[in-house]
Amino acid sequence: MLKTIALMTARLIFGGVFLMAAGFKFADISATGAYISSAGFPYPLVLAWLAAAFEIGLAAALLTGAFFAEAALAAAAYVLFLALAFHGPARWVSNQAEFGFFIDHFTFIAGLLFAAVHGPGERAALHWRLIGQRSRATRA
Repeated sequence: MLKTIALMTARLIFGGVFLMAAGFKFADISATGAYISSAGFPYPLVLAWLAAAFEIGLAAALLTGAFFAEAALAAAAYVLFLALAFHGPARWVSNQAEFGFFIDHFTFIAGLLFAAVHGPGERAALHWRLIGQRSRATRA
């Protein structure tokens, strides 16, 4: 029972973080585009919309358990990209707090990698997957 509660709580946190991130993007997509532009990326508004849509997809997968390992791995790669692109070493000189933001991403990545390996749990999860297929004999 405690394992199920812990897994559900983790899935709610993972999904909630990506839903909040998408919500902030949708709330002021122009500001998100401006921030993306400040990092030097082309087509910032298009990238802002794509990021928000991607985050909604990640949240859906992490909350439902569908394609959970795939979503957790994609989320870990995405968070690594965000850490490097928006909080990387080039920003530490002008603002030391950026180093803290950078490091914080790695704790989230660690949790996502752990989740990818251990899965969404046996209860309250859609077990659709593309990777990590197990045979019936090894599910015990």
